Amino acid sequence: MNFVLELIVFNILFIYFILESMVLFFIPARFRSKNIKGQTVLITGAGSGIGRLMAHRFAKLGCKLVLWDINTEANEQTAAEVREFNTDAYAYTCDLSSSDAVYRTANRVKDDVGDVDILVNNAGIVTGKTVLQCSDAMMKKTMEVNAMAHFWTTKAFLPAMMAKNRGHIVSIASAAGLFGANSLADYCASKFAAYGFIESVGIELAVQKKTGVHTTVVCPYIIDTGMFDGAKSKLPSLVPQLRPEYVADKIVDAVLTNQVMLCLPRIIYIFNVMKTLLPAKAGFIANDFFGSNSMMNEFQGRQKRD
Repeated sequence: MNFVLELIVFNILFIYFILESMVLFFIPARFRSKNIKGQTVLITGAGSGIGRLMAHRFAKLGCKLVLWDINTEANEQTAAEVREFNTDAYAYTCDLSSSDAVYRTANRVKDDVGDVDILVNNAGIVTGKTVLQCSDAMMKKTMEVNAMAHFWTTKAFLPAMMAKNRGHIVSIASAAGLFGANSLADYCASKFAAYGFIESVGIELAVQKKTGVHTTVVCPYIIDTGMFDGAKSKLPSLVPQLRPEYVADKIVDAVLTNQVMLCLPRIIYIFNVMKTLLPAKAGFIANDFFGSNSMMNEFQGRQKRD
């Protein structure tokens, strides 16, 4: 009898949440956004790219900004720009490949600013080399910055969020966290890890009924920030390189609407479903057709920091 009751409840909730998602899809974000004015937002990799752009967007929403980057000068520049929006900004130089540096800087933030309400794990690096070309040291650093740092920052700031049952953790993963790609073995491994980590954290929070603490994983294709200079889309009309301003706006919108997963462009959602359905050989020729196998052929990477 208990099983029958559970089955009925399951079916009702299952159908309800699918219908809810379909309805919300057609409602613009501005009509269903939460108010985060006055909240403290910590962004890693804030010295350039979408990190800097997200800082601008959160500042416009009235948030207090905590900015982390290994590049002190670039990070201070972001802080100066953010303060023009009449909000507080605190810049910290932090090497995210070091757990000691992360925990030490996190303690400084707690002393200087207080609890963090929204944590955006954005910092990332890419080598663009095949697995045999990539040194052990670079593989290790890729994993530390792109994945392990997410573990450390979350462990540092999640307890306060759980105590208040309010907060949000954002993991900037990648489409390369959903699909393997040529010359990106270490990068894909790190982004798969980032994706799996935040998905599991979200499940842990749900099981512990911390419904006020939300998670968002972001899986974009190549963003035109310079990080992937030289990488090319074979079908740019179908799978275009993304404008940084567009990506930053979409990520902040995802936070405001508690969106669990954000893929950009939307066709990535379809590719993800196809991956689970297609035979491996069919998947390989699909990758070849859409350009995944060749996009890194002319990769150069960022020549100098923004």
